[in-house]
Amino acid sequence: MKITSLIFPSLFIFIFISCTQGSGDKNMEQGREKTEQEAFVGSSDNLTASYEEEFDEFIKRFSTDESFQFERIKFPISVVVPDTDHEGMAPMQESVGKYDWEMLDLSYDSTYLTRPYDQYSQEVRFKKDTAIVEIRGINNGIYADYYFAMIDKKWYLVTLYEASF
Repeated sequence: MKITSLIFPSLFIFIFISCTQGSGDKNMEQGREKTEQEAFVGSSDNLTASYEEEFDEFIKRFSTDESFQFERIKFPISVVVPDTDHEGMAPMQESVGKYDWEMLDLSYDSTYLTRPYDQYSQEVRFKKDTAIVEIRGINNGIYADYYFAMIDKKWYLVTLYEASF
C-alpha cells in the first residue's frame, strides 16, 4: 500500500512534466511557423524599404503562381523569336500583351540534363541589378534567355530571347 501511494503521485508528476515539456516544444514550433509565415508575407508584395527580394525565392514563386507571374512581368513585353516565315528563321522582335501570355515555368532540377528527350541545362547569370536565366539544349535546338531586372527592390521579367527551333 505504501509503494502504491508513492508510485501514483510520482507517475502523476512525471506525466505532468512530460505534458508541459511537450506543449513547450509545440509552442516553439508554432512560434517558428509564425516567424516563417511572417517572413513569407514580408517577401511578398509588402516589402520593407530595406528588404531586397532574393532571386531564388522569386523564381520559385514566379514559376508556380500564375497571378504573381502576371504581376511581375512588365507588359507589353518585348520578345525576340525566330521568324518562321523567313527561310533562315532570322530573329524578329514582337510585343506580347497580358492576354497572349502563357504561363512560364523556370523551375529546374538536374534531371533535365539527363532525361531521354529535350535535355537542357539552365544557368542564372547575375549582373548589378539584373539576372539572366539561360536555357541551353543539348543537341536539340533549345536556346532561350529570360531577362529579369530589379525594380524598386522587386524582380520583374522585362524581356526574353527565344531562339529555339
